[in-house]
Amino acid sequence: MAAPEMDEALMLLARVPLLEEPLQELRALRLSLLAVPLSALRERRAELPLAGLFTLTARGGSSEQISLCVSILERLLQIMDPLYVIQNFGEELQKGLFHPDNSVKILTIAQVGKIVEDSSAAREILSTPELLRQVIYCIADENLAVAKEAIMSLTKVAQTAESLEALLAGNFLVDLKNVMTRSDIVRCRVYELVINISLVSADSLNYCVNSGLISELIRELTGNDVLLRATCIEMVTSLARIYHGRQYLAQQGIIDKISNIIIGADSDPFSSFYLPGFVKFFGNLALVDSPQQICERYPAFVEKVFSMAESQDPTMFGVAVDTLGILGSNVEGKLVLQKKGSRFHHVLNRIGHQAKNARTELRVRCLEAISSLLYLQQDQQTEDLLGMTESWFSSLSSQPLELFRSISNQPFPDLHCGALKVFTAIASQPWAQRMMLSSPGFVEYIVDRSVEPDKSSKEAKYELVKALANSKTIAEIFGNQHYLRLRAYLREGPYYVKAVSTTAVEGAE
Repeated sequence: MAAPEMDEALMLLARVPLLEEPLQELRALRLSLLAVPLSALRERRAELPLAGLFTLTARGGSSEQISLCVSILERLLQIMDPLYVIQNFGEELQKGLFHPDNSVKILTIAQVGKIVEDSSAAREILSTPELLRQVIYCIADENLAVAKEAIMSLTKVAQTAESLEALLAGNFLVDLKNVMTRSDIVRCRVYELVINISLVSADSLNYCVNSGLISELIRELTGNDVLLRATCIEMVTSLARIYHGRQYLAQQGIIDKISNIIIGADSDPFSSFYLPGFVKFFGNLALVDSPQQICERYPAFVEKVFSMAESQDPTMFGVAVDTLGILGSNVEGKLVLQKKGSRFHHVLNRIGHQAKNARTELRVRCLEAISSLLYLQQDQQTEDLLGMTESWFSSLSSQPLELFRSISNQPFPDLHCGALKVFTAIASQPWAQRMMLSSPGFVEYIVDRSVEPDKSSKEAKYELVKALANSKTIAEIFGNQHYLRLRAYLREGPYYVKAVSTTAVEGAE
C-alpha cells in the first residue's frame, strides 16, 4: 500500500538537496514519509540518502524550511542503526550543535542520547571527543530546551562504567567545570546532571563524589546564597530518595547540616526562600525511610512543620500541609502525628478551614493531605487506628461530612475530585459508612451518575463506589438494597450511560 509513497519519498530525497528553493518538495517529502509505516521505511533504510538532507539543514533557509528538514530527519533517524549514524554522520552531528536554529541543536543532541544507548555506537561517541565536548557546552545554552536536552543526553552517556569514567575524568571533567563558571544558572544545570548520574548506581555516585562536583553542590547548599541554596536542596532531595544516596548523605553528615540550618532559620530574615525546600527534604526522607526514626532524630524538622502549619503565611502553610500528608501516608507516620495530641487536632481544624476558604490551589492541596492522613488499608483497621482516624475527621470541622459534600458540589473539577478522594479514603472504615448512611441523601448522591460532568469526575466517583462496594462491612451497615446498587454501579463501570428509550407517536412533528 505504501509503495507509491515510498518511491516518491526516495525520488524527493535525492532531488531536494539540489534545489535552490526546495520548500515545496520538502512539504511533499514530509507527507510521503508520514504515509509510509516505519516498518516499511526500516526495510529500505539502506536506500535512504540522508547526506543531502543534512547538507540542506546546515545550509539554513527560512524557518519553515529548517522545521521541515528537522521533522524529516527525526522520522528517518528513528529507523537508522545508531552505529551507522555515528560512523557516517558524526561530522554532520557536530555541525548541528553549532546551528543557529535551536530545533536543529535539539535534534542533534537527542541523536547523541539515542546513539549512546547502543553499546557499540557509544564507544564511537567516546572516540569523537569534540562531539561530546560540544554537547557539554550546550548545557550553558541560553535556550532552556537545548540545555535540558543536553543534560538528558549526557545522563544517558553516563549509563555505562566506561563512558561514565570518560565523562567524569580528564578533559571532559575540565569542560564541565569550565561550563560551571559561566553563571549560577549554568552551575545549577551541571549539578542537575551530576545528580542524575549519581542516581544511576552507587558506583555512579562514587564517580561523581571523586570528581569533586558533589562537594561543590553541598558547599552551595550550606553557603550564604539563599537562592542557590533553595535550588540545591531540590537536587539533594532527589539523591535522598534512593538508598545509596541516603547512605552517602548520612555518612557525610549532610542530613545533620540540613537539620541545623532549619534550627537556625528563625534568625535568618531570608529563610523563606529556602526553608520550604528543606522541610520537603525531611518529608521525602521520612517517606522512603522510617517516619518515626526521622522525626525522633530530627525533632527540629517536626517542630518546624507544626509552626509552619500554624503560620498565617499561605506559602509556609501549604508546604506544611504537603509534608503532613507525606508523613501521615503510612501507619507509622500517623502514629507519630497522633503523639502530638491536641496540637495536631488544632492543625487539622486549620486544614479543614483552609480546605473550605483558601485559594483553589491551596484547597486542593489540603484535600490531598486529608485523604492521605485518613486512609487506612482494610488490614490495618484496628480498633485503635479506626478511633484515631474518626477523631481526626471530626477535628476537621464541626460537620466534616457536609463540608466535603459541599466542596464536591462545586463546579471546579480539582475541588470536586479532591472531595471525592477524601470520601474514598474513609469509605472502607465502618465509622465513615455509618456517618454516610445517616446523612440525608448521601447514598443517593454516591450512586447518582448525573452529577459527574467529566471523565476525571466519573473516575473519581467510581473509585469511591469501588472502595465502598469492596468493604467487608458495607453490606451489614448500608443494608442489602444499597449494597446491590453499589455492586451494580461497579459492574457497569465508570462511564455507563443509561439508555433512554423513545416511542414514536403518530402525527407528532
